Amino acid sequence: MTSSPACTPPGKSAVSGDCEMHYANLLDVAARIYAGELSPVELTEAILERIGLVDPVVGSYATVTADAAAAQARTAEAELKAGRYRGPLHGVPIAVKDNIFTAGIVTAAGTAIHSGHVPSYDATVVQRLSAAGAILLGKLQLTEGAFAEHHPSVTPPRNPWNPGYWSGASSSGSGVAVAAGLGFGALGTDTGGSIRYPSAANGVTGIKPTWGRVSRYGVFALAASLDHIGPMARSAADAGAILGVIAGADPHDPTAGPTPVPDYLDGLGAPIGGLRVGVDREYNETRVDSATIRMLDDVVAALRRMGATIVEVTLAGTDAINALWPRYAGVEAALAHHETFPAHASEYGPVDTPGSIAGLIAPGHSVSGIELMRAHHQRLSFTGEVTRTMRDVDVLLTPVQPTTSLTLAQKDALYADADSLIDFLRFVTPFDMSGNPTITLPGGFGEDDMPLGFQFVGRPYDEELLIRLGDAYQRESDWHLRHPLL
Repeated sequence: MTSSPACTPPGKSAVSGDCEMHYANLLDVAARIYAGELSPVELTEAILERIGLVDPVVGSYATVTADAAAAQARTAEAELKAGRYRGPLHGVPIAVKDNIFTAGIVTAAGTAIHSGHVPSYDATVVQRLSAAGAILLGKLQLTEGAFAEHHPSVTPPRNPWNPGYWSGASSSGSGVAVAAGLGFGALGTDTGGSIRYPSAANGVTGIKPTWGRVSRYGVFALAASLDHIGPMARSAADAGAILGVIAGADPHDPTAGPTPVPDYLDGLGAPIGGLRVGVDREYNETRVDSATIRMLDDVVAALRRMGATIVEVTLAGTDAINALWPRYAGVEAALAHHETFPAHASEYGPVDTPGSIAGLIAPGHSVSGIELMRAHHQRLSFTGEVTRTMRDVDVLLTPVQPTTSLTLAQKDALYADADSLIDFLRFVTPFDMSGNPTITLPGGFGEDDMPLGFQFVGRPYDEELLIRLGDAYQRESDWHLRHPLL
């Protein structure tokens, strides 16, 4: 699939091609809505029409809530005309992953066993989006239980750049919808790379916040102490606008941290001269393909042009903590599914497939308490190692995955082999285990014309710096402005 430049935001040099509104950045749309140049009602109608035309091809939505979205758009338009402005999401159409509860709307979490589950309440993140005036277009498809593989009854979302390639797990629908112009942002979840993989695979921007930065109330758990909820959008600034709405303490979730939520858009455009970026070359380049290494070299060159300082670091223990992740996550997944597995195992995907959630849960039942505590202590030690490594740097730069985009055949082979799958996870699970925030950014294209992505890792609750750095990089590059021709 060839690419085309999207709308040019303020401050970027001109690019050829006509602006297509469905590919515009969220904040550009928000500015036009605020100025009265764009009607939320007409915009929502246009995006719903596009979903009707394009989503049958890419399959990103599990449920489209057209009537509710139209009603929300009418309310938003009336409020804006009355001078009641709720902020940058007011009147903007977005969507959420289908493991996030929505009152009166089926929330199946990509499973067959919960296919009829209709929550009686909204998740906290949905409540906050609604309070900000966002328009909910619907629920986005995901892998079974938010693990690696889709349930056999679900048709996986198709990568809009090329349907023969992986669309990422598990927030596959979220990545596809944003990349395909079927919403101006989305929410995803990340327990083992599930915001980062689909962001990289589909050429969009995703933030995995600090664990505890965003409430998990009303979200189906995969592994509760590893689950992160975060935004996916076309740019770092857009993702920051969404994060600013959903972040913060929540009386329904005592693990949601009380740290005040800053204005993530306030420091955008400030120079990053003197920023220290840590690079562990052995970690970043071992068992990593040449195209990914070249992309990272290009990112380093861009950072230097912007005045950042590159600092060589060593992050110890990544392979060991990655190897522990399946057992740790498996125990927590077994807890999350204890009412339905193994009692209703026949309604799950195959238990003998490493990429299936059943294949994660079943071994979790056999992990002893001593094994779990040993893994937990190693997790605490690794978290301390990340803290130590970041004493002398502001962020870390790493790949998202060790190879360029996977074809569907390569993905199937990966999911069938436990050792290969675990090795593939080694740049993502360590930062789920430590809880550090990350931002994934488009970093170019491979020889197959498929998007490449990388990540910056920050200190706990330092999403503001990640967003500022991501925005600075996106002012220097234009990869995030590219989109598939659909």
